[in-house]
Amino acid sequence: MEKTHNSQIPMKSSHKNEKEPEIITNKNQMRKWSRAMRSQGKTIGLVPTMGYLHEGHISLIKEAHKLTNLIVVSIYLNPGQFSPTEDLSTYPSDFDGDIQRLMDVPGGVDVVFHPYNLYDYGNSSVGGDGEVEKKGAVSCVEERGLGHETWVRVERLEKGMCGKSRPVFFRGVATVVTKLFNIVEPDVAVFGKKDYQQWRIIQRMVRDLDFSIEVIGSDIVRENDGLAMSSRNVHLSTEERKKALSINRSLSRAKFAAEKGQVNSGELRNMIIQEINEAGGRIDYAECRQKRALSAKLKVPKPKCFSPPKRGTFEEVRFFNKAQSALFFFFR
Repeated sequence: MEKTHNSQIPMKSSHKNEKEPEIITNKNQMRKWSRAMRSQGKTIGLVPTMGYLHEGHISLIKEAHKLTNLIVVSIYLNPGQFSPTEDLSTYPSDFDGDIQRLMDVPGGVDVVFHPYNLYDYGNSSVGGDGEVEKKGAVSCVEERGLGHETWVRVERLEKGMCGKSRPVFFRGVATVVTKLFNIVEPDVAVFGKKDYQQWRIIQRMVRDLDFSIEVIGSDIVRENDGLAMSSRNVHLSTEERKKALSINRSLSRAKFAAEKGQVNSGELRNMIIQEINEAGGRIDYAECRQKRALSAKLKVPKPKCFSPPKRGTFEEVRFFNKAQSALFFFFR
């Protein structure tokens, strides 16, 4: 499989936006810009990303355009959410390609906030030429992680599911999002529902800590073959990609069964696991959860709940390299 940037969807060349985003790398300058805009009565939408943008990210920006006057996209590979054994050093990156893609978005983007290290408090190693020594990506949980000690936890919602196999992930996400909120000071922030547990955790954090920010969840964007868009998809081989397609296929099958009257969540879960295992995939978890509290559900609503307005949704939440999958299916 050819591994090129944004291989999921070809970049559009028919539309060229003349608006080139301002690139800000300093957090004090970012805060100064936001406060200047807010003093003029402008509203600001924030779309946090880790870069290597695809059409899923673009859909978040389009959603933000509906809600605010100005758009800030952060591009920051957050070391705080990776454990030392995870893929921080191999996470795909193409900053120049990202900027070009943002320039092609209708309405454009006003600012790209692209800090080098949000956990650098002035105690980095400095070389003889006075430049900060860049030792490569370092997880903040490592000893040489620049001494960051303060973390934000959403204690109940981060337990289980993705939090079970990635114990530092959600504290890292909640902490960096808090930092971005404090720096950018947005009115609205848009996140993708592909990372559903993450979205609910951020909503709860905003509520509990009295952030004056509206947190919006945007639906999953899929490629033509049904695979949920992810920056990590570029790492999949042709064979791994075929296996990954079983994720959406298994969820569709389970949803159809629920619509036909299967209300036992255990049976639906087993159906999903069997489909993915037979395709050669590997399951981290598959669970039926209540949509807001994320509590376990033994039974799903009756089939009538699938008629509009739809109350049940089947979503894939996390998709890692090597066709590993983690799934929720949610109901109110």
